[in-house]
Amino acid sequence: MDLDRDEAERATTAAALQARGLEAPDSSDIDQAVLQALAGGASGGPGPVLSCRGTAPGDLPEQSLTDTGLTPRAEEVRTAMVEVFGEQSLGGFAPGGVGQGHGEESTHYDGRAIDVFFRPITEENQRDGWLLAQWLVAHAESLDIQYVIFDDQFWSAHIDRGQWHPYEAPPPANKILRHLDHVHVDVVRGRS
Repeated sequence: MDLDRDEAERATTAAALQARGLEAPDSSDIDQAVLQALAGGASGGPGPVLSCRGTAPGDLPEQSLTDTGLTPRAEEVRTAMVEVFGEQSLGGFAPGGVGQGHGEESTHYDGRAIDVFFRPITEENQRDGWLLAQWLVAHAESLDIQYVIFDDQFWSAHIDRGQWHPYEAPPPANKILRHLDHVHVDVVRGRS
């Protein structure tokens, strides 16, 4: 799909809100096939249909945890997701922060990451997960998102091409570590 950032934000938001039966922003200037692909997934089933080039901002200050266990940037992502997708099954953070249960040097330990669960693993849940993942990528610049991981794929604001790439999970490479049942999103750290 060839969309500019504004069109990608409006298209993914419209697809997400329409999926919930809610009023969506005007997307009449965007090909309806784009909205259908976002909502329905790739032609072979659920999967990425949207790529966006991103640039990780380099001049943001480092942030401390809030009472929720997230940094203010991560909390902004959580709030934005709820506004568009409604209540979700979230994890990877807790009041006071988390210090275990994730990989070494995980962004969860800094309060910069959120996991959004889509369980059990079904085609419908995969489709919903991809809709969220693509919404996050489309909004990466405005929400200071650094990485999105889902369904053995990852997107990074640090990789110029803006494409989805194969994600290699650490051993034991189970369904959770492969991010088959949840979308992982994290925000930039910032500089101290």
